[in-house]
Amino acid sequence: MNELMNVKNAQKGDKQAFMNLIDKYQDDIYRTALIYTKNQDDALDIAQETAFRAYSKINSLKNPQFFKTWLIKITMNAAIDLLRNKKKVTHIKPEYTDFISTEDGDIPLSMTLKEIVNKLNEREKSVVLLKYYFNHTFQEIATVMDVPIGTTKSILYRSLQKMRLEMKEDDIYEK
Repeated sequence: MNELMNVKNAQKGDKQAFMNLIDKYQDDIYRTALIYTKNQDDALDIAQETAFRAYSKINSLKNPQFFKTWLIKITMNAAIDLLRNKKKVTHIKPEYTDFISTEDGDIPLSMTLKEIVNKLNEREKSVVLLKYYFNHTFQEIATVMDVPIGTTKSILYRSLQKMRLEMKEDDIYEK
């Protein structure tokens, strides 16, 4: 059975059709959650939450051909919700502060692309991931995010500019 038929059947209440869809995209859901949380347990929780939210709201999906995009957007929102609720803060014990810097000054750290993407706000990160990680078109991204296509392009180009600046700043410390 093809995906479009599974989506339509799931919208009619067919639980097996819905499970087939979740099984098909479980790796994409998990990877997306892991990108946001950087924690396997949290990513698994998000995958479970995504399945629940998708099942609860399957009838709100207007365009069945965008099921995967819709599902990934639910995953991103679930991840963002989890991160907002957790807001982990690590306090450094005073006795460890001597190890943080050296006599020569702070050790320069080079940033990975993943760290730079993580510095973007949720909206910017979502557009970048949808465009470059999932290879969605601007039209698909605009549909999922419920914004005009021009806004989607603006968000992407602004995000890329921020990332370029961050990489240039990082290069300054490397020299």
